[in-house]
Amino acid sequence: MSAEEFDLIVIGAGPGGYVAGIRAAQLGMKVAVVNKYDKLGGTCLNVGCIPSKALLDSSEHYHQAIEKFALHGIKTGKVSVDFKQMIQRKRDVIENTVAGIDYLFKKNKVTKIVGHASFVDKNNIIVDNKGEKSTYKATNFLIATGSKPTELPFMKYDGKHIISSTEALELEKIPKELIVIGGGVIGLELGSVYGRLGTKVSVVEFMDRILPPMDAELGKTLQRSLKKSNFEFHLKTKVTGCKISRGKVTVEAENKKGEAVSFKGDHALVCVGRRPYTDGLNAGAAGVALDERGFIKVNDTLQTAADNIYAIGDVIGGMMLAHKAEEEGVFAVEHMAEEIPHMNYNTIPGVVYTWPEVASVGKSEQDLKADGKEYKVGKFPFKASGRARASEETDGFVKVLADPATDEVLGVHMIGPRCSDMIAEAVLAMEYKASAEDIATICHAHPTFTEALKEDSLMATADRAIHV
Repeated sequence: MSAEEFDLIVIGAGPGGYVAGIRAAQLGMKVAVVNKYDKLGGTCLNVGCIPSKALLDSSEHYHQAIEKFALHGIKTGKVSVDFKQMIQRKRDVIENTVAGIDYLFKKNKVTKIVGHASFVDKNNIIVDNKGEKSTYKATNFLIATGSKPTELPFMKYDGKHIISSTEALELEKIPKELIVIGGGVIGLELGSVYGRLGTKVSVVEFMDRILPPMDAELGKTLQRSLKKSNFEFHLKTKVTGCKISRGKVTVEAENKKGEAVSFKGDHALVCVGRRPYTDGLNAGAAGVALDERGFIKVNDTLQTAADNIYAIGDVIGGMMLAHKAEEEGVFAVEHMAEEIPHMNYNTIPGVVYTWPEVASVGKSEQDLKADGKEYKVGKFPFKASGRARASEETDGFVKVLADPATDEVLGVHMIGPRCSDMIAEAVLAMEYKASAEDIATICHAHPTFTEALKEDSLMATADRAIHV
């Protein structure tokens, strides 16, 4: 029996893969998407972005109820947490979102194939679905298999005491003490969920600051804010081992002075990065090359060493962001269709969904200093914002970095309320090469949080902010 043939087979149904499949179908291709699991959406929708934001929102509602409602004149009496319901709501959000992708596949006539794909050669794959194997052929392939959490060699995940982000989203009860190893986005977001619910959160970070890739001022400000929500930070601290005894885990480490220290908790949440997932893909059989860290090598058009096979998202490295994978997926299939796609990595925003939220796009001050590039700064604090004061959300600031000669915006960095939404204006400005003056002269509605971006742009342009 001959293999079923497609114009494009996408391997992986996370945000990059399923978006690419839909866009390819819109372009007239016969498309199949192979996914290891029956549920579409990958890590992001099932055990990442969506469930973590669901829990972050739930825990923030609780935090607001116990910390700020009285200030607003709202009396609730004693407030408690139904953690089982919180977890169930998170599951319901996932189910609804995944069902939406199934609907989009049917609408766009994208074929869903369940099983683990491995290459036979550059035009053929075998899909193994619980021992039942089928073969498929395609003119082009797109690898979007994503990534998996990285384990520490001396702290293997056991799913109970030593956990990854996956298990942290499905705990049976609120821990009294949680040790978070790694001060990056995932650890801080999941730590925030439980910190708001009363858990003592100890963050152990090897670097000298949290959120190391982002503008340093953002991490410092977030650290001060999170300390109000049951967080402790241990920076420049290297984890060396752990012990499990009587239902508790003890993490052993060495602090910046070289002294031995330890941290005890109900769980150790290890968030030290993610590795590319190519297990069982048999990429070599198709002529697809990997680098020394296991990431798939691609060129500027996202083609692998086999020119009919493309790769996107976490599996090729760079920023491990769902929206980056989506944009790459669209770029790749449009290139296959001989269109002229656009991809600007400098204008991909990064967001941390703690509260206050953190968002960033473009170059940081550290980047510009390392490049020896001059820049000017405009910075506006939310405590000077009327909308922020009215909302009791005055922590943080918005900072714009601009070229002193041309006034072009080089980077925008913000921490405060609704920054995950506000960053879009900065992305748009940078995508169209706007100057700080361009942003400053746009009329912003009053009172809004986005006025902060107007004010700091005024400051960067001519040091003439109105409200500070």
